[in-house]
Amino acid sequence: MSDTVPPMTGATGGARRPRAAGLTLADRMTALGAGFGPRARGFLWRPEPRFPGSVVAGRQLMAGNFRFAGALLEARDASPWTLTPPSSAFADALHGFEWLGDLAALPQAEGRATAQAWVLDWSRRYGRGSGPGWTPDLTGRRQIRWISHALFLLNGMPRAENRVFHRTLGRQAAFLLSRWRNATPGRARFEALTGLVYSACTLMGWEKQLAPALDALIRECTREIDPEGGIATRNPEDLLEVFILLTWVSQLLADAGHAPAPAVDGAIGRIAPTLRSLRHLDGSLARVHGGGRGAPGRLVTALVQSRVRPTQVKGLAMGFARLTQGRVSVIADAAPPMLGPRSTTAHAGTLSFEMTSADDPLIVNCGSGTRFDPQWRLVGRATDSHSTLAIEGYASARFGPGASQRGDERPPLVDGPVEVLAQEQETETGHGVTMFHDGWRRTHGLTHLRNLTLEDGGTLLRGEDALAAFTPADRALLDAAYRRLPDDTGLRYAIRFHLHPEVRASIDLGGTAVSLALPSGETWVFRHSCAAELSLRPSIYFDSRRLAPRATKQIVLSARMKGYGVVLGWSLSRPIAFMPANRLPPVARSGSPR
Repeated sequence: MSDTVPPMTGATGGARRPRAAGLTLADRMTALGAGFGPRARGFLWRPEPRFPGSVVAGRQLMAGNFRFAGALLEARDASPWTLTPPSSAFADALHGFEWLGDLAALPQAEGRATAQAWVLDWSRRYGRGSGPGWTPDLTGRRQIRWISHALFLLNGMPRAENRVFHRTLGRQAAFLLSRWRNATPGRARFEALTGLVYSACTLMGWEKQLAPALDALIRECTREIDPEGGIATRNPEDLLEVFILLTWVSQLLADAGHAPAPAVDGAIGRIAPTLRSLRHLDGSLARVHGGGRGAPGRLVTALVQSRVRPTQVKGLAMGFARLTQGRVSVIADAAPPMLGPRSTTAHAGTLSFEMTSADDPLIVNCGSGTRFDPQWRLVGRATDSHSTLAIEGYASARFGPGASQRGDERPPLVDGPVEVLAQEQETETGHGVTMFHDGWRRTHGLTHLRNLTLEDGGTLLRGEDALAAFTPADRALLDAAYRRLPDDTGLRYAIRFHLHPEVRASIDLGGTAVSLALPSGETWVFRHSCAAELSLRPSIYFDSRRLAPRATKQIVLSARMKGYGVVLGWSLSRPIAFMPANRLPPVARSGSPR
């Protein structure tokens, strides 16, 4: 008899992306609750759900509409477990049971019978430890939801089905006890350990597992959350989800009458200021390195529940620079992307920025295409999908071998900027940051420099982008790159400014400017003062709440470089009233960097 379990298959029928090593026979028996782990005999107490569900989403589920990960499937009068998920992200959303809160949110408990039926059907199909959903992170996520909604689920449930529910809870707890170490470090492991802490705090017979579960969680806090409150992936949305999990653990311990865990509370205290610094003035997070803007209200609710005094990081927060004046916020990526095996969500968007005016996003990055068709997954991570400068044909960071193969959904970044520096400065009229990265130094001998300054109470953003070969060795590399070109027209590059889909853009002032109208009625004007071609081109915007990427536009400044350096200046201004072209705020002129 083999002592390992073959890879589990997902609901699509194919092999799931491996997330952990194989189970030993002892581990499998533990996962099945066959004498190696305590059984769940009932509840010591039942915690309340921390976040309310959506009534609208609950009604859609009741109608048989399953809308997850950018896809919509219908299962009218049928169990969701008969569906064939179109993607691993859809399957994860389904088997993670986050939607359980949406059914619980329906008035008069009208979603209870449906929730009970779907939970029990899952238990009968997969509750013995095989099939989709049995990864440490998904099991932890599911365990948290089942325990938090236990009162809702158990009300009126027949005794036999009640036993099925408790037996599955025990098996999931045993699985987490044996498998949490196999979860990928970071958010996935925090989900697994939080599920284990929930089990130990609430299930009868699991009390002795609380101390080791908390010890493991504390070690992860020390290892994965740096002294400045950041995480290695630099994904703001992942940081938010880790923060939420830790606040749940802290509140759970308090509600159950246990002593607080100072290391957990310390991690919460470090993360909160970082999250505030990564938040635009409209309440959304910067959309970088695989993260989205966050569900509406989720960040604010988490910060309030944490009870951490409102403060922001001075200087860079998790490698991001934040400029604010008046009603405008600018967040720029001013640190190297994560490289190596764990960088499967990292983006090649160093020095990109996003800009929001009050409640209206203006300049954005395209975002993460992970929740859409495979063709979009690499697109969202490319340099051209970010509001920054790119050399034609060369990303600022490169994917690993096999990135172009159809089956490689999430290749890591293996080469990219090593030295990225940023220096913030205050002026009499504004707040600025100067940054550079060396992502093209090994291929072209070039360094990208970017200066952003927010001035005049947030009505003017000045920008300068430069490419330069500084040393003799850099210039020799650039000369070699020039010789590889098919002609002597120079090295093509472009600066891109991706626009939010709600922004209406039009070429103005004889082709020298772009007018940008926001939903609020504000008008912004983009201008430049350099030897570059200005154009409006199609772009896309990845919104996980939509079934397909949204069409939008991008401002593109295209130019060619022939010497050892070039500077392009541009500005985004919000005129108080109409101003003729010769009175619009000036921008830096092009030329050679000093």
